[in-house]
Amino acid sequence: MVEKLTQPTCNDIQLVLNPFDATDNQKIKKIAASKLRIDFDRLVGFQILRKSVDARNRNVKINMKLRVFTDEHTAPVNHPAFNIRDVQKSREVYIVGSGPAGLFAALHLIELGLKPIVLERGKSVSNRKKDIALISTQHKVDEDSNYCFGEGGAGAFSDGKLYTRSKKRGENKLILNILNQFGAVDNILYEAHPHIGTDKLPEIIKSIREAIIQAGGQVLFNQKLTGIKVENGKLYSVFINETELKTDTLILAAGHSARDVYQMLEANKLELQPKGFAMGVRVEHPRELIDEIQYHGSKYLEVLPAAEYNFAMQQSGRGVYSFCMCPGGFIVPASTSASELVVNGMSPASRNSPYSNSGVVVEIRPDDCLQEGFSSGLEFQRFLEEQAWVNANKTQQAPAQRIIDFVHKRPSKVLPKASYFPGVVSSDIHRWMPDFISKRLQKSFLMLDRRMKGFLSEEAIIVGVESRTSSPVRIPRNKDTWEHEQCKGLFPCGEGAGYAGGIVSSAIDGWLAAEKVQEML
Repeated sequence: MVEKLTQPTCNDIQLVLNPFDATDNQKIKKIAASKLRIDFDRLVGFQILRKSVDARNRNVKINMKLRVFTDEHTAPVNHPAFNIRDVQKSREVYIVGSGPAGLFAALHLIELGLKPIVLERGKSVSNRKKDIALISTQHKVDEDSNYCFGEGGAGAFSDGKLYTRSKKRGENKLILNILNQFGAVDNILYEAHPHIGTDKLPEIIKSIREAIIQAGGQVLFNQKLTGIKVENGKLYSVFINETELKTDTLILAAGHSARDVYQMLEANKLELQPKGFAMGVRVEHPRELIDEIQYHGSKYLEVLPAAEYNFAMQQSGRGVYSFCMCPGGFIVPASTSASELVVNGMSPASRNSPYSNSGVVVEIRPDDCLQEGFSSGLEFQRFLEEQAWVNANKTQQAPAQRIIDFVHKRPSKVLPKASYFPGVVSSDIHRWMPDFISKRLQKSFLMLDRRMKGFLSEEAIIVGVESRTSSPVRIPRNKDTWEHEQCKGLFPCGEGAGYAGGIVSSAIDGWLAAEKVQEML
């Protein structure tokens, strides 16, 4: 909304700038005034609507869409995307999980006049940090407080990427506006690939929790879902830490690593379905090398952001693709059990680490797995994660191999420095990783080196395993009500239910689940 003073109120324009000019607001205003053919002094300000880097050739450009305000016209008045209301005495709705799906379900329930009670198996985002540190320093994994479990979910300490392939632009924008309202920087509203940073996201999560509590809702920690009771096809109660709570409504947003939740649902004879997912490795390069490759040695390197890359290709009838690319980031331990080894990636807001890493993963289908049934993918995940742990001397150090040695199927006698906090050990990953995965990765790396000359560098390593790209299980729900077909009142949502992938799409799924709960009530 723009304050209406005189006409016209504003102009939207497209600019193509060199990277130096794009960092200088006075220069941007001068170029915008020239394009509008007005005096510089008439341009009182601008708002960035969209910004992206065009690095298709050496002449790197920054594309910007601006809303320009002239004469007495002012910038838009920012109205809150979420409005707190008092729901302390309202009807209670239980939510299991405080990841994006659970937290945004809680926010929307408040808007709809319902009282959310969020039950989180792990600890607050502040207390999680202590347990995460122990994975690196003492190789200890708390099964309920780690990179996957705890306030904020798996996304809280793994980068804060907000890019989604979802086509629901209005809903995407809503989620970004709410995150901005709770403390995320303005550039998430216009960057082509928005990113908060793992160092900034915890405070935003804390602010969301405080808003829920201020409205009269509750967020409770160390509250693990241990069972449910279903009577006559309806939810009757839930068990939290083995204590029964009677309720006929539950939003289930437990996350993609809550394997015990799937087992609990199966014990109640509720249908679960296997679904496709992906597994592979993390690939890490020196950040400067990826910047040089992607920006073609541009003279603007000093002002350009840490470079990203992404790809998707077919190898022998299977998809191979990059996943969660972290420019200027770190590889982190994402295990949820002491006898497994899982890695993930994250970047701070500044993206200034000397390393850049990305997951590179191969499509896994249910019939690839070791057994049949809904848990086939879970068991295949577990098998590969245990293999990685065994090949890392049964520690939280990670098995690693120079990428060029992996491609040529030879041991790595020496490894370059790596960002992975607990440390890496040389391992012949090409020997113990299943052939149908490793061969496709090897072919893909060779093809990538032709596209990105220097990708197969002596300085680049692969680190294993990247196995939690998404849930290998789907909890089926009615397409109209979103309730489980065999359990009215149970609303599965988010990554753990198999309907989302990433912060934004999970948040949208939780938001919409809240609407379905209100419709049912």
